[in-house]
Amino acid sequence: MLDVKGFSLSEAVFIGGDKMTLIAGPCSIEGWDMCDEVAGQIKRLCDELDINYVFKGSFDKANRSNLHAGRGVGMDKGLQILQDIKSKYGVCVTTDVHETWQCGETADVCDILQIPAYLCRQTDLILSAAKTGRAVNIKKGQFMAPWNMDNVIEKMKYCENEKIILCERGTTFGYNRLVVDMQGLLDMRKLGYPVFLDATHSVQQPGSDREFTSGNREFAPYLMNAGLAVGVDGIFAEVHPDPDHAVSDGPSQIRLSDFGNIIKTAVKYDRLTRSI
Repeated sequence: MLDVKGFSLSEAVFIGGDKMTLIAGPCSIEGWDMCDEVAGQIKRLCDELDINYVFKGSFDKANRSNLHAGRGVGMDKGLQILQDIKSKYGVCVTTDVHETWQCGETADVCDILQIPAYLCRQTDLILSAAKTGRAVNIKKGQFMAPWNMDNVIEKMKYCENEKIILCERGTTFGYNRLVVDMQGLLDMRKLGYPVFLDATHSVQQPGSDREFTSGNREFAPYLMNAGLAVGVDGIFAEVHPDPDHAVSDGPSQIRLSDFGNIIKTAVKYDRLTRSI
């Protein structure tokens, strides 16, 4: 695997080192009980497999196909739930930020701020996130070439923050399907920072339905394994106990009851790659 500039997220978690990191949780924070169920089960799996775990949940889904689509519990309640998850399970947590003013308050709770793919070129948002000193997970836009993420890196470095994760989430192909360029994973890693593969957003089918973005979760494990075989530093996956009734991204979220077998297989690919 190519060398990258890794960093410590906490005393227990190093991103870009010799251990795979999993960022996983529901697409939208729908309430405490569901987040607690997901975090508890995935934390136990990661402890068993000896991999790093970061809990993910969005307090606001601002990029929605439909004006009336559900957006989550809001910032105040969402950050409180993330803080409670962090305290109960001793895990790092992350969420999306969409506006510059959200960065400071979110950084008081979250270990990683996530920049949505559609916003990865928003200079003020990147700078605001970087200035918090927190790690920043930047989703590569569906419209961007992997090597064009160098400009995003320069914005982070301008703020003297090199706690950078570059995240692949598929490239627009033209007919309701995203494509993951496996060569592109290596191209991004050559930029010198940890690269993650978002296995669930990559199976979205944008524009396939007028009311919402569809997807096909059955393909997510294959992309996950392929990315780990190429040599990414971690996996991002959205996981839900009942994805068919999720507030957002239901068709592409992995069912919690299936996730154990999926991640156990994925870790085998990761360890094989690291061994060579």
